Amino acid sequence: MPHDTTHVVCRLRVNGDLRECAVTPYTTLLEALRYGLGLTGSKQGCDKGDCGACTVVVDGEPMLACISLALAYHDGPGITTIEGVAEQGRPHPLQDALDETGGAQCGFCTPGILMSAWALLQKDASPPREEIARALSGNLCRCTGYTKIFEAVELAAARLRERGAGA
Repeated sequence: MPHDTTHVVCRLRVNGDLRECAVTPYTTLLEALRYGLGLTGSKQGCDKGDCGACTVVVDGEPMLACISLALAYHDGPGITTIEGVAEQGRPHPLQDALDETGGAQCGFCTPGILMSAWALLQKDASPPREEIARALSGNLCRCTGYTKIFEAVELAAARLRERGAGA
């Protein structure tokens, strides 16, 4: 059975902006973000929801963009990608902490890990290590092991608490 190649305009609320791109009924959210809107921070890894490299945050919840259809978010909830995490042109404390602790090696998994950790820090300013591990359990990293990543999330949480602001 051939795919429907009819394109429609899909309006997505991404990083605080309403953006439009042409999609087919089977275009994934990841494809719409990367190829329709040019937001290439979310990575295309396994394409089946196993690796977490495509993680974005939708209304505060991390989700896998590679197994979600773009049209499901037409005129819908707010989507935050890694491009929307920086603060006034400066890296978010979580981005700085991953750099400082060596929690990012090749960098392919980093955007997905950052988005999962960012969503956690939005909800919990002092997550215990077990909660960090649970929040990142859907994100695979082949380079670092996870200790440095956990340390980065803890460091970022401490810095966010010190400045008295949420993630």
